[in-house]
Amino acid sequence: MGFFQVELTKNVRVHPRHFHSKLKETLIQTLMDEVEGTVSGRFGFVVAVLEVVQPLPKGILREGWGFAVYPLKYKALVFRPFKGEVLDAIVTNVTRHGIFAQVGPLTIFVSRHQIPSDMTHDEETASYVSVVEKAERIQRDSAIRLRVNGIKIDASSFTAVGTILDDYLGLVE
Repeated sequence: MGFFQVELTKNVRVHPRHFHSKLKETLIQTLMDEVEGTVSGRFGFVVAVLEVVQPLPKGILREGWGFAVYPLKYKALVFRPFKGEVLDAIVTNVTRHGIFAQVGPLTIFVSRHQIPSDMTHDEETASYVSVVEKAERIQRDSAIRLRVNGIKIDASSFTAVGTILDDYLGLVE
């Protein structure tokens, strides 16, 4: 799975009212609030700040601002899937065009052209049903195994397209 530990840097801005004995705790909490749950284009989704590199650097006062900026180095756990990677996902929506599934913060679309031909869309139950084995049904909240065909990462989100056509992919029971 695409989890990695990386070392990153972030300039944390601190208001003068926080220049007191708990400055270190304030810096670390501000860093965590600003970066956890965000998408970094190069590294993926920042899951958690694991460690802030010590000792903390001295802040740089901004003239006319009053704020201080601290360039903090930290280690973070990031989630970054790659093309060709096989992931287990939860189906969030089923349409006649395909399946939307979620793997943590990543939304993956599986087009109807990437779903086996023995499965047909059932409009009534909003699912894909196997014509061979009627009990096999992909619907909302189903667990599926898919292969990532492509990923799009932009400033604030990331999405992917996938397939369930290959062997050992599809409904997970």
